[in-house]
This record gives sequence, structure tokens and C-alpha cells, in this order.
Amino acid sequence: MIKLRKNRRYAAVLCGLLAAALLAGCGSTGGKTAEAMQLLQNLQYQEALAVFQTAEEEGENSRLIDRGRGIAYMGLTDYENAIASFEAALAGSDGFVQPVDFDLNYYLAAAFIKNGQPAEAEEVYNAILALRPEEKDAHFLRGNVRLEQGNYEGAKEDFDRVVSLDANNYDRMIQIYQALQHYGYKDVGREYLENAMQVAENKMNSYDSGRMYYYLGEYQKACVALEKAREKGDAESYLYLGRAYEATGDYNYAASVYNSWIAKDTGNAAIYNQLGLCEMAMGDYQQALEAFQAGMQVEGNTLMQTLAFNEIVAYEYLEEYQKAFALVENYLRSYPDDEQAKRERQFLSTR
Repeated sequence: MIKLRKNRRYAAVLCGLLAAALLAGCGSTGGKTAEAMQLLQNLQYQEALAVFQTAEEEGENSRLIDRGRGIAYMGLTDYENAIASFEAALAGSDGFVQPVDFDLNYYLAAAFIKNGQPAEAEEVYNAILALRPEEKDAHFLRGNVRLEQGNYEGAKEDFDRVVSLDANNYDRMIQIYQALQHYGYKDVGREYLENAMQVAENKMNSYDSGRMYYYLGEYQKACVALEKAREKGDAESYLYLGRAYEATGDYNYAASVYNSWIAKDTGNAAIYNQLGLCEMAMGDYQQALEAFQAGMQVEGNTLMQTLAFNEIVAYEYLEEYQKAFALVENYLRSYPDDEQAKRERQFLSTR
């Protein structure tokens, strides 16, 4: 039987997949392991490691402990130990491939990527696809690491496979465009969007066509389509509509779009973040700060890191340098591998 990788031999999207895996877990846990996993969700990585040690001493599930340790080491940017932990968890298999083995391999690949080892990450995705040849996430992520290694042809094969498996997944189509754009193949990325619109013809709804126009740079058409989508009252429609107006330079109207959503629903952190960025562009840093801080109050939001960094920048523009410096110091304790934040700290230390 083919086994998933058990020996040690980029994109915003990958983090989302891993966050979902973290929250979902991979089976029943003991009391201490569950406590440590909660600490991980609170970004308390060192504390989690200490509780995992106690869980191990009390004889709780060793695979879940090693998995949790790997996640904690990822959070601490100790990727060598993260890799070792995920491989230890994989080595604890009873020989039958289970869902947790796929989960662990995705984490292992992410650790290799973070450690600057895209070739090793590709091997992991190869192993996943050997058992699940139609695993769309693995094809997409392998396409990304192939681009990282300069293998455009191989990446395109993966992206084409993703589209053939899920031709109506426009979220993924946009992710493919963004990956190709990032690595210098913007025109190829545009082809995916244009082909999707051509295939769908008049069947694509106004929200999806508006997004496609937005990424194609046809902002006026995006605004027209997304105004129609806004009538349905969807937060994502408001978000893209505001961005489209920002792209045309109409920040005042964009801000009104975001505020019109907030007037009826205060539970969307992405709207607050985009409003803050819009206010920043207009030079109203106090309003921007208030928007970022309001977003941070949204319970369970997944943009805490982005909002926290933007809060720091807003304080900097307000020339409250001591406050900004204190916040960036605290930020780096939770997100120690953020190079931009490190540069921000260096700048603030001189103010």
C-alpha cells in the first residue's frame, strides 16, 4: 500500500486551510491536549508546549500531542522542530491511512514551505495525490510550490487540473490568478478569469462577474455588476463593491459603501479593515484607527493579525510613536516571523 510521507526526506490561502484544520482537530483529545489546543487558538505557543508536555506525561494520544507541538512550533517560527513534530506524528501511524494523516501532511508541507524547502513540500503533495489524485487543494498548493521553484509548466498542469475538477469554483479561480500574478505570470492568470467568464456566458451571477471584472482591472464594469449584487445584502458584495470604487479613486463613495453595511451588521471584521484602509487613503488616520479597533472587537474574527498591524500603522501616522512601538513589540510576540513588522519596530525605535 502507498503510504503518505512519514520520513524527513505560499499564499494567504494555505494559512486559511491550516486554520480550518486547527479548529476542526483530528479526533478525540485528552483533557490536557484539549487545553493546549485552546492555548494554540489564543496564540499562546510556549504555554501550549508546556501543557502538551504534561499531556504526554499523563499518557494522552501521542499523535495529537505531536501534531499540536508542530502547530506551536510553527507559531514560534521554529520550523525545524515543527517538521520533526509532524513527522513524529506521522510515524505513529498504525499503517492504515486515516484522515489525520492527510491533515498532518498538509501541515508538514506548510512547515517545509516556511522553512524554505519547496522541493520537500512538493514531495509531500505528491504523496497526498498518489492516494487522492483528485484532491483539489493538493493540486492547487503543489502548483504554488512549483511556481516557487520556477516550474511554470508543472504549475499550470496543476492549476488546469484544479479547474477541470471544479470549473465553477470562482474563489479558486481567483486564487490561481493571484498566485500566477505573484510569480510574474499575470497575463496567464487573466486567461483563467477570461475563460471562466466566456464559459459561463450569461450564467455567472453579478457577484462573481463583478469580482472577475475587478481582478481584470475593469473597475467600472465591476462597479455596475457589484451594485446589482449589493441588492441581495451580502457582505462580500459590499466588500468588493467598495474595493472597486477605491480602485477608481472614489474613496468617499467606497467608505459610504462600507459604512452602509456596518449600519446594519457590525459583525464583519473584513469590512472594518477595508474601511480603515480607505480612511487611511483619505488621510483620516483617527477614523482609520477606530475602524481597525472596531474590527478587532468582532468575536472570532480571522483577521486579527492584519487588524493589529494596521492599528500600529495608524498610530504611527497619528505620530503616537510610543503607543505604536509598544503595540509592535506585543505584536511580534504573537507573530515573530513578520518581517514587515520587524522593519516597523526598527523605524519606531528611532522616533
